[in-house]
Amino acid sequence: MTPHGPPLDLTHGRVEMSHGAGGRAMAQLIDQLFAAAFANPLLAQGNDQAVFTPPPGRLALATDTYVIRPRRFPGGDIGSLAVHGTVNDLAMGGAEPLYLTAGFVLEEGLPLGELAAIVKSMAAAASAAGVAIVTGDTKVVEHGHGDGVYINTAGLGVIRDPGLDLSGANARPGDAVLVSGTLGDHGMAVMAEREGLAFDPPLLSDSAPLGGLVAALLAAVPETRTLRDPTRGGLAATLNELAAQSGVGMVLEEAALPIRPGVRGACELLGIEPVNVANEGKLVAIVPAARAEAALAALKAHPLGREAALIGHVTDDAARRVEMVTTLGGRRVIDWLAGEQLPRIC
Repeated sequence: MTPHGPPLDLTHGRVEMSHGAGGRAMAQLIDQLFAAAFANPLLAQGNDQAVFTPPPGRLALATDTYVIRPRRFPGGDIGSLAVHGTVNDLAMGGAEPLYLTAGFVLEEGLPLGELAAIVKSMAAAASAAGVAIVTGDTKVVEHGHGDGVYINTAGLGVIRDPGLDLSGANARPGDAVLVSGTLGDHGMAVMAEREGLAFDPPLLSDSAPLGGLVAALLAAVPETRTLRDPTRGGLAATLNELAAQSGVGMVLEEAALPIRPGVRGACELLGIEPVNVANEGKLVAIVPAARAEAALAALKAHPLGREAALIGHVTDDAARRVEMVTTLGGRRVIDWLAGEQLPRIC
């Protein structure tokens, strides 16, 4: 016997309403699945909160909710994505991740074996990112009122450098714009899997924790102005957001954008611009022009930044436009993309 009853049937069992009702079945699910996978001293306190002493430095807090179909995709799943997305939000502020919370909304009928695989993936991603999942919550909704599983994570991190400021309002005219690698990998891998499209080589999500890459960049170029991960809405949405925050414009070089041939082909097939597609393991960096080459070298020296590229520069455009110099020499505006124009991918 295991705590709170017999072992869960991970082969044939499914999520039931009782798993969210606060009784023995819920305790069984929490103890045998979540607590076993995420085991750490703070979680083992067994309270409704994790109590700890914060380290010296400024604290950073981030939260996000993850809904994706399919729940498993080439290169990851909703569990690893929920960890990577939140630790990366912390990393974009220069914060070292410390702790995560995890909230699960489960749909009645979800196979327990699938849930266990998601939880295992989430635990592995947290371990690789050096962050502990220290408290959480579970809710169950009736069949047909959810999408299998939704996950919310909140992350707490610490910024140890008292002088570090990576605000989105810091871009200045003349600054260089860099990306840490190829664009659109995550979004197109998810869409291809959803639509049953096969590519050779297969499209893979880039979902990964970016803390080490950020540390390498900041060690080489502490003057870095801004970092942002181009997730929903892709590069286009991210740069428009930064332009609005900083009151500047930007000009990109289409020929400089790193895009895998398979991703480019998939985008053409589906009528999608690669700059509008989500990424989950890439960052945008804005640095002073004089430090652009040093920043590029630092990114390329890291395993997650080998295909980094200098893609454009910041301008003093009062209209805050983000423009693209095309391969044919023309220029076009890269605008925000309305969320409803692309399927849900993150």
